[in-house]
Amino acid sequence: MAVTVDEVVVADSPELWSQLGFRVEDGVCDVGTVRVRLAGPDAGKRVTGWSLRGVQTTELDGLATTRSDAPERAAAPVHPNGVTAVDHVVAFCPDLDRAVAALTGAGLDLRRVRDEPTPGGAPRQAFFRLGEVILECIQMPDSPELDRSRSAHLWGLAVRTVDMDKTAGALGELLGQPRPAVQEGRTIATLRREAGSSVPLAFMTPPPSREAAAR
Repeated sequence: MAVTVDEVVVADSPELWSQLGFRVEDGVCDVGTVRVRLAGPDAGKRVTGWSLRGVQTTELDGLATTRSDAPERAAAPVHPNGVTAVDHVVAFCPDLDRAVAALTGAGLDLRRVRDEPTPGGAPRQAFFRLGEVILECIQMPDSPELDRSRSAHLWGLAVRTVDMDKTAGALGELLGQPRPAVQEGRTIATLRREAGSSVPLAFMTPPPSREAAAR
């Protein structure tokens, strides 16, 4: 059984996501086939955990994980802000090789390790396919303060929009300027801090080809 994402838990309020143009009911927001559970600011910051189907162990180098036996759900309708799916979940790893070993050992499907710096300064990245979602694991940059014995942690989300103009119209000044993404043929824009979300949230246009399986 392939490992897939059932739920992602974020430390934002349901009211905030409603204001951002998402359809929210009873504290949850279905984005594509993934359920985003809005636990509120008392839950902490950013992405506080997730549940996975088909995972062999929840010991994922510190990523806060629970098992899910829930059946896969049908994709939710397009949200008023144009969002159709979760494109990828972002995690930061003090020791990428250790994290990759733990994740592959748990049954996650490693598609690629990119051994080149990102525009943000991360030296390496690993990409895992979890159904329609990509897990992007980012090696934390070397520094005197970096403690490689620390655990990996979930951090942010990128969601897919069918129409960046529609998303920009829904979010107004809360959305940063759209720009070319690292992935060729795609556009990305990030939610500004003024929006009040604790979750680093990016909006991306779909890949040029549905056949693309990894970055």
